[in-house]
Amino acid sequence: MEVIVTPTPETAASAAAQAVLAGLPAGKPPVLGLATGSSPLGLYAELAAAAAAGRVDFSAAKGFALDEYVGLPAGHPQSYRQVLIHEVCDVIGLPLTGLNVPDGTGATDAALEAGAAAYDAAIREAGGVDVQILGIGANGHVGFNEPGSSLSSRTRVKRLAAGTRRDNARFFADDADVPTHCITQGLGTVLDARRLVLIATGSAKAAAIAAAVEGPLSASCPGSILQWHSDAVVVVDETAAARLSNREYYDDAARGLALTP
Repeated sequence: MEVIVTPTPETAASAAAQAVLAGLPAGKPPVLGLATGSSPLGLYAELAAAAAAGRVDFSAAKGFALDEYVGLPAGHPQSYRQVLIHEVCDVIGLPLTGLNVPDGTGATDAALEAGAAAYDAAIREAGGVDVQILGIGANGHVGFNEPGSSLSSRTRVKRLAAGTRRDNARFFADDADVPTHCITQGLGTVLDARRLVLIATGSAKAAAIAAAVEGPLSASCPGSILQWHSDAVVVVDETAAARLSNREYYDDAARGLALTP
């Protein structure tokens, strides 16, 4: 795992974007795993700047969302499909035809589970995710894999933790409007991506980052799965890094492979 600590949220966004770009394949359209939330917004702006400068082309790319709410009607402004249209497709130039989001509109448990299985199959048919962009919740959740999620789980229906619903209530007119369930990529699905890039900023994420990076590999902190991946990059600002114990080493390692003290 590579841990990069930068001074500000803006420099974290730039460093995370560089980590994404470095993981994209040459000679074929990329397949991105897409996270929502405030943490990756600056990263997406940096990718847009790279596209405008001709450093990358997302016009034939595919994107796979980490998750979607269950029960929101098609076109609901807080559905993650709509959020990703505005925050990713309209920003980096990812075509709408390339955007894939789990189907949370099924009327029965069986329909929702079938849609979840089909989503994993669609990722495989696309050749797998080249770079999965991640955020992390204050309780360590990745996607909507709440603490206690199986480390080998696949895309499935999950109930949202009460704390996650409280965190997301600001996006809805009333607390009662926040969905109680979601469909989320499983931790095993996330681990299938060839590169993971997690970005986190702010003091509210410091405990989760410390647990994910330096704590035990545990379902109690779903973000700790990054320790199990062969190519994971964690980018944080100073405040999100505040509880890291091995900071000196991370800073040394960030200097690269030059054979100097």
